[in-house]
Amino acid sequence: MDKVKILAIGNSFSEDAMYYLPSIAKADGIDTKIVNLFIGGCSIEKHWGNVQSDAKSYSYQENGTSTEKYVSIKEALEEEKWDYIITQQASHDSGIYEVYIPYIEKLFTYVREIVPQAKCLLQQTWAYEKDSKHDCFPRYHLDQGEMFDKLCMAYAKASELVNVELIPCGNVIQKIRTVEPFIYEAGGMSLCRDGFHMHYLYGRYLLAATWYEKIFGKSILNNSYVPTTVYLPEETADLRLIEIIKKHVHEAVQIPAS
Repeated sequence: MDKVKILAIGNSFSEDAMYYLPSIAKADGIDTKIVNLFIGGCSIEKHWGNVQSDAKSYSYQENGTSTEKYVSIKEALEEEKWDYIITQQASHDSGIYEVYIPYIEKLFTYVREIVPQAKCLLQQTWAYEKDSKHDCFPRYHLDQGEMFDKLCMAYAKASELVNVELIPCGNVIQKIRTVEPFIYEAGGMSLCRDGFHMHYLYGRYLLAATWYEKIFGKSILNNSYVPTTVYLPEETADLRLIEIIKKHVHEAVQIPAS
């Protein structure tokens, strides 16, 4: 298989999702170039504004590692013959469909003009933890369930509008939050590290596994990669928890087991 090239027009939520993706792919013999264009908290509206101004505002992150390079969206799109282009709404705007419009249409039209061969996808982001202190959680009345329901509706409408498939990360996270030992309100482990970003081991692995199944069409169930991270050097991944995550990711994406 030729090297698979994936570009995210992103923020910290795509940073979380892509951190383990190269390693998971490598464990199945897939060579990748995976780039995240990073601006923290960047919304689709802001991405479109940066297209219009050709702003070199994006930190260029390759295969989970930050670089010293800053680029514009146009520069990044023209750099490679990308196979996949992925974006998502800023988490705080995720459940407010009106702020997607008209920017998501403009952004995907622009992307398709420059890289017509690439498959475009939307990452469905996730609801905040129940006790999140995020400044924008009050938009959803500090209610995880309300935020999840609204973002599901918004992403469904947006994906239909621009004719792209969703990477169902939000669905997987919400499902696993009902499964031991991830039932946070009952004293279990949170999948978040700060109330909204993903846990460095389990949350990030869950996202990457979901991307892996959706993008590569391969089952995560027999993938041998076990996550490790410099952010938690003292912590070793619990294989039992990894297996729980694999099971629920696979059920959500519904790729046949290999």
